[in-house]
Amino acid sequence: MTADLRLLAHANRSLSRLPPVSLDPQEIERFVARREGVAQVPGSHWRPPLEALCHDLEDKAALTPLGRIMANGQIVGLLRARCRAERLLARHPAIAERRLERPIIILGPMRSGSTRLQRLLACDRRLSFTRLFETLFPVPGRGGNGARIAASAAVHSTLRALNPAIQRIHPSGPLRPDEEFGFLSFAFHSGQFAVQWDVPGFVAAERRRDLSPIARELAALLRINGWARGETASVPVLKCPAYSDMAEALLETFPDARLIRLSRDPAKVVASSASLVVEQRRIHSDAVDPHAVGAEWLARTAEREARLDELLERRRDVPVFDLPYGAMNADWSGVMHRLYRFLRLPLDPPTLEAMRRYQRKAKAHRGHRYSLEEFGLDEDRVSAAFLQSDPAPVTARSMIAAK
Repeated sequence: MTADLRLLAHANRSLSRLPPVSLDPQEIERFVARREGVAQVPGSHWRPPLEALCHDLEDKAALTPLGRIMANGQIVGLLRARCRAERLLARHPAIAERRLERPIIILGPMRSGSTRLQRLLACDRRLSFTRLFETLFPVPGRGGNGARIAASAAVHSTLRALNPAIQRIHPSGPLRPDEEFGFLSFAFHSGQFAVQWDVPGFVAAERRRDLSPIARELAALLRINGWARGETASVPVLKCPAYSDMAEALLETFPDARLIRLSRDPAKVVASSASLVVEQRRIHSDAVDPHAVGAEWLARTAEREARLDELLERRRDVPVFDLPYGAMNADWSGVMHRLYRFLRLPLDPPTLEAMRRYQRKAKAHRGHRYSLEEFGLDEDRVSAAFLQSDPAPVTARSMIAAK
C-alpha cells in the first residue's frame, strides 16, 4: 500500500467497528420515503437497474466499510433528488418549458481530451455547461446552489484526501466544468457507477435497457440547473464518455444536436482509462485487480466505439465534427476556429483570449503516468479488440477537423 492511501486504510479500520449500512434497495427507498414525506420515490424505470446495482454491490464489488457507506449515501442522495425534482417541477411548471438551444454534445472515449475541449468551450459565455457541484448534486434543495457548492467542496476535498491520485488524473473543483455523470446516475445509468465499482451484472443488464427515459431526464435536469443559475436561455455543451452508449437516445431527445466526436490512439485511451478506474475503485474496495480492470475497460471502450461507429454511419444526416486528440495538441487555436465555423458561431476576441488564458494555466494530467503492461495488456491485444471498431471511411464530414 502506498503512503497516499494511509488515510483511507485508517478510515476503514475505524468504520469496521460499526454495523454495516444497508444496501437493500427496498429498505433504502423506505428510508428515503420517510425522510421526504412521500409514499414512494417517484418513477419506475430506475427500479430494476437499482436492484441489479445493489445485488452487485453486495456480491461482486468487494466494498470496504467506507465503500459501503459511500454507496449507501450515493443511492440515498439520488432517490432524495428524485423526490426534490418532482416537487420543484410541480411548484415551477415553467421549468419544463425552458428551451435547450441546439445542444453541443461531445462524444468520445474516456481520456480522449473531452475535459480540455469542454473547458475551452466553457470560456464562451454564450454557451452553458455543467459544474461539478451540479453533477454531484443534480437537484437544488432548500439551500439552493450555495448548499450544493458547500457539499460538493466537502465531497471533493474528502475524495482528494483519500486518494490524491484522482486529482492528478482528473483535476476538478466544485465550480469547474465537469461531465453530467450525476445526471445519468439520477436514472441509475452505469456511467459513473461502473467506474467506481465492479458491478458486471448491472452493466450487462443495461445493454437491454431502454435508454430513452435516461435521455429525457437528462434534459429535465439541464432545464432545472439552467433555471437554478438564472439563465434565460442556453446552448448546452454536454460531455460524458457514457454518451457514446446512448447516442441514439440523445438524438431522439435532442434532434437538433450538433456532435463533436473525439478520437485518440486506443492504446493510450485504454491504459489511461484503466488507470483512472483503478484509482477510483481503490477508494471503495481493497480488492481491485488492475489486470481485470484492464480487460474490462478494453472490452467496454471497444464496444462503445463500435456502437458509435454504427450509429453515425446509419445517421448520415447528423452534423458531426471529428476531432483527433493530436490535432488539439498540434494547434488548438486552429481547431477551435474550425469548430466554431462548424457550429456557425463567431469566435470573438474575448472568448479566444479566455481560451488562451485557460490553456496557459491548465495543469491537466501532469504527473499522470500509466502503461498497458500494468493492466495486463499489450498493443496487439488492444488492436485486436478494436479491429471491429475501425474508424468510418474518410468522408467530407469526417474531414472537417483535418482541413
